[in-house]
Amino acid sequence: MGLFDKLVGWLGLKKEVNVLCLGLDNSGKTTIINKLKPSNAQVQDIVPTIGFSIEKFKTTSLSFTVFDMSGQGRYRNLWEHYYKEGQAIIFVIDSADKLRMVVAKEELETLLNHPDIKHRRIPILFFANKMDVRDALSSVKVSQLLSLENIKDKPWHICATDAIRGEGLQEGVDWLQ
Repeated sequence: MGLFDKLVGWLGLKKEVNVLCLGLDNSGKTTIINKLKPSNAQVQDIVPTIGFSIEKFKTTSLSFTVFDMSGQGRYRNLWEHYYKEGQAIIFVIDSADKLRMVVAKEELETLLNHPDIKHRRIPILFFANKMDVRDALSSVKVSQLLSLENIKDKPWHICATDAIRGEGLQEGVDWLQ
């Protein structure tokens, strides 16, 4: 946690951040967001997001409003309508879905080249999810396949995660803060 975040916490102030949670369908976006909420607010049965949903949760110094965007092909064109409001992006990748890694890369490139994102220094947190699945790609391999090293104008970070158990999620949220 940075000095500013500590100061905000000591003063009792809360920063509010709008976060876009993007990625292909079935990558684990909704499960991740559910795990980030307080345990008493978590739901047991996760259903695929149709269109989008809005979730809110708090950390010690930040109040997050997360736009959980459907990753189904027919809904991905809706993402761009929320780019202007986004102050951070969580991009979730299904590390076990090797066949659609190219599609994930194409969607990421489309996102990064959009006029509402391209010239902003918006932080991007990548969750290489489903590390619990046999033969899942490592976060290093996912990073290579998505060519993340080419992102020079935005701060980014990648975490290996298992959304069902919540592993790796806190590291990502700590980085975003």
